[in-house]
Amino acid sequence: MLSMHPSASELVVHDDAIRENTARFSAMTEGRIMAVLKADAFGHGEIARSVLESGATSVGVTSVDEALALRATGVGAPILSWLNTPDADFETAVRENVDLAVPSVELLWSIGRAALRVGRPARVHLHLDVGMARDGCSTRDWSTLCTLAREHEALGAVRVVGVMGHLSCADEPEHPQNARERLVFESAVRTARRRALAPRILHLAATAATLNGVGSGFDVHRIGAGLFGIDPSSRTDVLRPAVTLTSSVVSSREVAAGTGVGYGLDFVAQNRTNLALLPVGYGDGLPREASGRAEVFARGRRRPLVGRFSMDMVVVDTGDDVLRPNERVTVFGPGAQGEPTVTEWAEWSRTIEHEIVTRLGNRSPRIHRTIETSSPSQGDRS
Repeated sequence: MLSMHPSASELVVHDDAIRENTARFSAMTEGRIMAVLKADAFGHGEIARSVLESGATSVGVTSVDEALALRATGVGAPILSWLNTPDADFETAVRENVDLAVPSVELLWSIGRAALRVGRPARVHLHLDVGMARDGCSTRDWSTLCTLAREHEALGAVRVVGVMGHLSCADEPEHPQNARERLVFESAVRTARRRALAPRILHLAATAATLNGVGSGFDVHRIGAGLFGIDPSSRTDVLRPAVTLTSSVVSSREVAAGTGVGYGLDFVAQNRTNLALLPVGYGDGLPREASGRAEVFARGRRRPLVGRFSMDMVVVDTGDDVLRPNERVTVFGPGAQGEPTVTEWAEWSRTIEHEIVTRLGNRSPRIHRTIETSSPSQGDRS
């Protein structure tokens, strides 16, 4: 029997913010959005319906497993999977109409064999490394990959529907590497067409390149972080943060000056003060690197977290205030009420916002709601 007791911590996903961000990108790109929902939608859970109803026309994920999980929830829109090993379940991917990125000859052979067993061609996007030396085919091997892809098309094993790349310095629009990588991409597309391929979906821009324009001029924009209010370029304020993490006080205590807190006693109270214990820690995704710098929001003001973060606990210095057990504390949120934001947590943790939201895990129940309402939408607890 399910417990009806409220959880000590909750992760609220603001679906209306996600919808608003998606609609903004749709307007910006004339409706050419691939919503990137990898890593459990950047830690935000089941939001495919929200983005597809708000302007996204397709979905991008990393693995075939992620793509098939979306299909299982009823997502019928085009889905692209772009990071797989040669032994991935390509047969099921082809049966489920999942597009597949091809960064190498080895992947092309694996996908082609799987498609021939299924009895229909796989839809593929040839993936070029334009300069990051990460995923994608090297420029040295690109011509060979295109030639073999055309041979696979002739066999009925694949159909090349797209060419994709990823800019390495899109968060710095003035960086000269952006222009160089665009030229590499455009040259690769010409090579593919000279090999009698006819890719109609060209995509180079992710969130940062879309916001600052360095990836414009192609068919699709892959928007991931931006859907959730994260601006990798740090140059705009047009996006709405889409997540709030709260926790409840377990206990409070008064301590004397000279009292140390947590492992190593890194923090020592300089004066008499009150401490409140929250049941959330690095096991819930709060980076331990933020120890000694992070703040939370309680009773209308910021409060410092003191001592090293534990796996399941952090301690709040509440000064003269004594927080009651079960009293709610905001760890981070949109910032409208003065609470810390994901951006601030990233700064305190010396990382990026993407890492903060994707490491939250599932210890805190996710509740999907609009930012204005106080009650979860029906059936949206996850």
